[in-house]
Amino acid sequence: MAGTIGKIINLAGNMGWRYMAFRARYEVMRRTGILKRKFPVSPPYKQYITLEAWKSKNAQFFFDSKGSLTIPREPQAELKATIDNIKAGKLLLFNSIHTDLGANYDWVTNPDSGYRYDVHKHWTEIADYSKEAGDIKFVWEKSRFSYLYDIIRYDYHFNDDCGAFVFADIQSWIKANPINQGPNYRCSQEMSLRVMNWLFALHYYSNSPSLTADVFNEMQQVIYWHVHHVYTNIDFSRIAVRNNHAITETLLLYLAGLYFPAMPGADKWKRDGKRWFEEEIAYQIYEDGTFLQFSMNYHRVAVQLLTWGIVLSEKNGERFSDAVYDRAKKSVVFLRTCMVDEHGWLPNYGGNDGALFFKLSSSYYRDYRPQINALGKAIGMDAVMEGAGEDVAWYGLPKIGKKWLPADGTHSFTKGGYYVIREPETLTFIRCGGYKDRPAQADNLHLDIWYKGENILPDAGSYKYNTDEQTMRYFNGTAAHNTVMLDDKDQMLKGTHFIWFYWTQCRETTLTEDPVNYYFSGSINAFTYIKKGIVHKRKVVKRRSVAQWEVIDEVVHVPKGINMRQLWHFPVELASKVSMVSKGTDGEELKGIAGEGWISSLYGKKEKTKECYFSTEKTSITTVIKVDRDS
Repeated sequence: MAGTIGKIINLAGNMGWRYMAFRARYEVMRRTGILKRKFPVSPPYKQYITLEAWKSKNAQFFFDSKGSLTIPREPQAELKATIDNIKAGKLLLFNSIHTDLGANYDWVTNPDSGYRYDVHKHWTEIADYSKEAGDIKFVWEKSRFSYLYDIIRYDYHFNDDCGAFVFADIQSWIKANPINQGPNYRCSQEMSLRVMNWLFALHYYSNSPSLTADVFNEMQQVIYWHVHHVYTNIDFSRIAVRNNHAITETLLLYLAGLYFPAMPGADKWKRDGKRWFEEEIAYQIYEDGTFLQFSMNYHRVAVQLLTWGIVLSEKNGERFSDAVYDRAKKSVVFLRTCMVDEHGWLPNYGGNDGALFFKLSSSYYRDYRPQINALGKAIGMDAVMEGAGEDVAWYGLPKIGKKWLPADGTHSFTKGGYYVIREPETLTFIRCGGYKDRPAQADNLHLDIWYKGENILPDAGSYKYNTDEQTMRYFNGTAAHNTVMLDDKDQMLKGTHFIWFYWTQCRETTLTEDPVNYYFSGSINAFTYIKKGIVHKRKVVKRRSVAQWEVIDEVVHVPKGINMRQLWHFPVELASKVSMVSKGTDGEELKGIAGEGWISSLYGKKEKTKECYFSTEKTSITTVIKVDRDS
């Protein structure tokens, strides 16, 4: 059933024949060199506009320059330490891994594997996945230039002009990365972010003596070929990838046309970029505010891009479609509903590569308040929260506003497939969804429990996107989630890289309440690559105002000889707070089997967790979970 032909048919049914045809055509173009010829190397230099003309005729940005900002200055020691590290070549990659790249980093060596990419190779000849090279994201991370926000914030709060350092780094990158060659031209999204982050620096330092005509001329040459590359390759992101990459790239096209109108094709970039951005937002953010990547962090990526797009378009007397504003508002509502009030964290759910493109606050990476608050203010919502950081001020948005809190009780997001029970001391998060867009992890009917701000039953995260097969399967598969497996088999069949076959699909869900309890009931088609007709049903009964959950799992139509396993994961330091009693179909008590697993709260980092699973040859397992209030 799960043979090669069956997988191809299943993949085509999941992704669509348009996707299949495009990938086949794209691969032919890559292998024959047709694609390579669309992206020239060593193009002749051309000046499109002078620095003075750009400054005098440029569209409105978040601010005019450093001198126009009125943010209260708060010179913090932590920010000073960060800038000292950056100048010494020590960066916090993925907001998690302190890495010493050295003051003279060459921009193309992977600090994780030590592999140095060949910058003389055309980008079409660079592999995304290579055992020898390791995770290419380690090379892309500094070249994204998101660290410029730490420098700019230090510059402002300490009133210490760092313009010379910023532009020296940009010039160093330009020299080390010939146009359309090497790993840093491999990904159009990375190129889009680089231009957006350079754009922020250009405006902040627009009146700095370090922004000379020579610097600007070097930058505009590279910016043009970045945008040309993104526009020429946009179908790859809009058809083959169709996620936050497409949102980033279409927004970059709109902004490039807005801020560099003298460049050839700028009108086309701006017009098409705006239309495509509107289409991507309307498609990728569902009607209930959930996101097609099924990832909290990637949804935050979309939130930041929405904030840029909405604020900058309105600054220039333009406006995106009503659907963009509608999806922005519903995104704020969804993410705020899933937020733990104590610290602004969300469940560690879905793919998480450490992305925080525009870090305008000193808040911790897992704290979503600064970004959600900024988008809320951009669209006029009362979404002010304590700990909201500086983002609002940097975007030039008003600080005034009322706090908006989701109501206690039940919240259903049926399009995306999320169900949330909010109480003053607990947050219960349940995933039960179907897929019309590709899943990232085999985690349906996962249960996430928070108590007094602590993640008692967490999602393991995603760790790395290029590591050994066993580790990849653990984090992306069912084993790392609080749900059910059949023996050691995932809910779906794993393919290469980000591909899953035989997607799970939601059959039905309800979320109700009475004066005593909250009740969730959901069922999915799962494990269909093993046998058609297998159904996993889960019921969760949450006692009101009590840290107690009853979970009833039933799996039907399972072939004989395969055991059902109910999985639970606890952080090591919290395991002693949780007690579980489990019973089988006939009421017999089941003995938990203890083990060790992994959790990755931040990309590229993992730590051990305690695991427990209950197993039966029969059809159901009922487990009562209690959290000790006094521990």
